[in-house]
Amino acid sequence: MGPPPQYSDYDAFAWAYNKHWGSAFTESILPVIDKLVLQTIPPKARILDVCCGTGQLASALVKRGYRVTGVDGSKEMIRIARRNAPKATFHVEDARSFRIAPPCDAALSTYDSLNHMMALEDLTAVFRNVHDSLRDGGWFLFDLNMEEGYTARWRGESAIVEDDHVVAYRSSYSPDDKVGRMEFTIFRKVARGWKRTDLALTQRCYSDIEVRSALKRAGFEAARVFDGARDLEPFRNVGRWFFLCRRPVAAGGRR
Repeated sequence: MGPPPQYSDYDAFAWAYNKHWGSAFTESILPVIDKLVLQTIPPKARILDVCCGTGQLASALVKRGYRVTGVDGSKEMIRIARRNAPKATFHVEDARSFRIAPPCDAALSTYDSLNHMMALEDLTAVFRNVHDSLRDGGWFLFDLNMEEGYTARWRGESAIVEDDHVVAYRSSYSPDDKVGRMEFTIFRKVARGWKRTDLALTQRCYSDIEVRSALKRAGFEAARVFDGARDLEPFRNVGRWFFLCRRPVAAGGRR
């Protein structure tokens, strides 16, 4: 496998993600999940949330009656997730090596979480773990930033300014390396002034062929692909694709 993700950066970023991004994306993506997955699984089904972040999606699913297990490599993300969704189950686990039992009816990985896998072998390892965590016939839905998304959205600078904190960030994309990079400078007001934190998060751009081949190697059936800019109204996000696939049903029935 490639080098391990720098989870310390995700720990430092967790509170900002929780405050400014987690809830907004959950609200926008729930109709997509409802349409593609939730309508096909039974009430109170078991759902696995891979790279669950700060738990807003888990919270929304628990409120609908599902039994949710979330895994994430960041201890701080999980700490906040347990506060946001106390009725879900969370584990601090590397997505490339986790094991979950009993098997789940569906698995999700949202908000381009899997783009943070920086090598194709790492992405394939995640797919294998998800496959092994699902019942036969279980669904797996995830979204990825594709090349169109990086070229359209990963450029320029922006900042969030509030009375007690500032989050400034700059995004860039290298088409030669297929790597997106987002650099953050964060100031938080503390008892004796302001605390500064600098961190960088990177993503890998994968082609449709690479993703499909990795899913096949992991044992999934052929994926259906939905373009987030055109196929899933009212959701609108240029260059974000959703992949929907299933663990095959073994001869003789479901496990």
